[in-house]
Amino acid sequence: MNLKAERGAATRDQLLAIATRLFAEHGYEGTSIEAVLQESGLSRGALYHHYAGKDALFEAVLEATEAAIGVKIVEAVAGITDPAEALRAGALAWVRLAGDPVIQRIVLIDAPSVLGWAQWRAMEERYSFGMLKAALQATDAIPADFLDLHAHMLLAAINESALLVARGGNRETAEAAVEEFLRRLLRRP
Repeated sequence: MNLKAERGAATRDQLLAIATRLFAEHGYEGTSIEAVLQESGLSRGALYHHYAGKDALFEAVLEATEAAIGVKIVEAVAGITDPAEALRAGALAWVRLAGDPVIQRIVLIDAPSVLGWAQWRAMEERYSFGMLKAALQATDAIPADFLDLHAHMLLAAINESALLVARGGNRETAEAAVEEFLRRLLRRP
């Protein structure tokens, strides 16, 4: 990689790190481009060279956060060969990750309203929702005709549990509820 490309990547990484922290601490509405510029020491032109504006910067932060979540969930299910157990482990990993204030604010609270439901769902499809659908399909617990509907319902239940944890609820209670819900859902006749 040439020097110019390396500097560009370093600038993007710096902007993402600063913006992630600011969006997590102050939310989308409470974070200004000026605050990002002040902390980064970069010019407005440098920021706009990499990101078209605050929305694009937030989307890049969300994308990076979703990718990191995906890595952690894959790590949580590594080595688990039973599809139902892997689904449980992945769902519980997500509920635990919801305790992270960065994930709470960026993924659970701001993303749906900032991106809009359709764009947020499309991103979720590439990451956690896509993994959830694949895991649910692997269990063979749900007929193929109902897979998408059940995956949406399962995601809603898991996200509600994650939001309860994020709002200061008892993590152990939320985890137990998700585990019991999944046990019942995935019970084979």
